Amino acid sequence: MNMKLSSSHLDNIPSTPGKFKMEKASYFNRFRWHYSSLAKLTFWSFVFMGLILVFLIKSPPTSPTTSIPSDLSRRSLKTKSWGGPGWEKRVKSSAKIRSPNGLSVLVTGAAGFVGTHVSAALKRRGDGVLGLDNFNNYYDTSLKRARQSLLERSGIFIVEGDINDAFLLKKLFEVVPFTHVMHLAAQAGVRYAMENPSSYVHSNIAGLVNVLEVCKEANPQPAIVWASSSSVYGLNTKIPFSEKDRTDQPASLYAATKKAGEEIAHTYNHIYGLSLTGLRFFTVYGPWGRPDMAYFFFTRDILKGKSIPIFEGANHGTVARDFTYIDDIVKGCLGALDTAEKSTGSGGKKKGNAQLRVFNLGNTSPVPVSDLVSILERLLKVKAKRKVMTLPRNGDVQFTHANISYAQREFGYKPTTDLQTGLKKFVRWYVSYYGSGKKNDH
Repeated sequence: MNMKLSSSHLDNIPSTPGKFKMEKASYFNRFRWHYSSLAKLTFWSFVFMGLILVFLIKSPPTSPTTSIPSDLSRRSLKTKSWGGPGWEKRVKSSAKIRSPNGLSVLVTGAAGFVGTHVSAALKRRGDGVLGLDNFNNYYDTSLKRARQSLLERSGIFIVEGDINDAFLLKKLFEVVPFTHVMHLAAQAGVRYAMENPSSYVHSNIAGLVNVLEVCKEANPQPAIVWASSSSVYGLNTKIPFSEKDRTDQPASLYAATKKAGEEIAHTYNHIYGLSLTGLRFFTVYGPWGRPDMAYFFFTRDILKGKSIPIFEGANHGTVARDFTYIDDIVKGCLGALDTAEKSTGSGGKKKGNAQLRVFNLGNTSPVPVSDLVSILERLLKVKAKRKVMTLPRNGDVQFTHANISYAQREFGYKPTTDLQTGLKKFVRWYVSYYGSGKKNDH
């Protein structure tokens, strides 16, 4: 595998940087309202309990040979050791703010696709940035390490650790009084949830709760922006998808955990005064992307001469996605961070109402997957071997389409990259990183 790493790789990508009178409710109507609210609360309680049970049942027993260290405060889950004067110096240096009115941001999932780009953009404008990532093997870890190397050359230190390690998170907040947390760490992928459901509960629910627990105790509490997903819209058929639409029909466990995350965020905002902003990403693509995404493995398999699956809905219906280029997503992430209000709690106690928001970040222009393949064929100058298949019942939905008017209104979010332009940049990066030969297997 040809890995040509240079500091210009990420830098070459464009910078992202009628009126009515309300009557008094009858006793019956008040009862019905309370009953409805209780029913909803009961439903979501059972959902959370069920997911946690799945995690507990599916999690393998602890091996006798991997006993828990006696000094829990000096370990991170399944990661290298941390702590010490040298380590703290690197943490402080990375998180140091270098511009007037800059932010100090802890970015979880910093070695991930979106995390890498967001971290680089924050650093470029002078914000203090500290990364956190556990470098799991959901996909090729060498790609994550390459992203890490890229960020390190710009002065960003990524702490190797797990978001479920409360001791590590507390230590980071002791060393650096972060003003913001950009929580991007999560178990991604719709289909993988059928193979390893417990990993989604571990990362997307337990991990989120752990991050919020540490943040609520911090003094001062940071403002938190976190990654939800367009998947929460599930079986919703109203288009384009709006933040006001129902999201109680998830089509996958991944979507269910992200929906659960939004409910958990509401709870911590209500009880502890945490400022929380959720971002529903719509099919993000671009350089340094995730190998499990269709545009990525389509490129790989077209170059290798392998057939690629083109899914269609019932009655030959079109499968389309609101593909959103990474630079546009980064602009949305920074816009959310810059408009995030301060949390109102202190030491775990709420002192006033805090900001709670959810935004769609998409491109507003759904494109059929078959058109995506046609663009790749032209860019790669290779004819794809298409294999048309019926969309399986594995959690994927037939289409996505974002209404972004709320984000436009709140922080001027406006995507500018069409699919043709974005894929051209991706293919250029792909060929530079992996080479154009058919022998590459990653």
